[in-house]
Amino acid sequence: MNLVNTPNHLARIALAVCVSCATAPAAFAASAGTHAEAGPEAAFLEENEMAMTKMMDGMDAKPSGDVDKDFVAMMIPHHQGAIDMAQAELRHGKNEQLRRIAQEIIVEQQQEIVAMRIALGQPLPPSAAAPDQMGPGHASGSAAQPTHHSMSGSMSNQEDQQ
Repeated sequence: MNLVNTPNHLARIALAVCVSCATAPAAFAASAGTHAEAGPEAAFLEENEMAMTKMMDGMDAKPSGDVDKDFVAMMIPHHQGAIDMAQAELRHGKNEQLRRIAQEIIVEQQQEIVAMRIALGQPLPPSAAAPDQMGPGHASGSAAQPTHHSMSGSMSNQEDQQ
């Protein structure tokens, strides 16, 4: 069977293209910047690049013959990449609205990773610190909110809950 033309391979290529397009501005900013741009922006870009590399490497899963297992094998690194990028925003970002969104992303993506592992009967990883336990100077975490895939109403939903 020619793996190059399988739906799995094509889906990975499409996902890689989408991710590359979404991150191209940050990659350009990182490569176009000078060494004088030390500080939060440089640190954020470096962390984001590491998160993207780790995510892309993780999503390069070898097909197992089980669609569900392959889906989870690619989605968990994708979700972990979103968590890692959101954590970089919490460490370096100043915009409170974006920091709240980053917290929501962390909570939702962690929940989705757990749900996917449970669906396949996989063991759960050890618990990690919640976003509000990241240390002094970081905004507190929020309760479960809509996923980053449906953000249009998340801010109004959060305001309704307060």
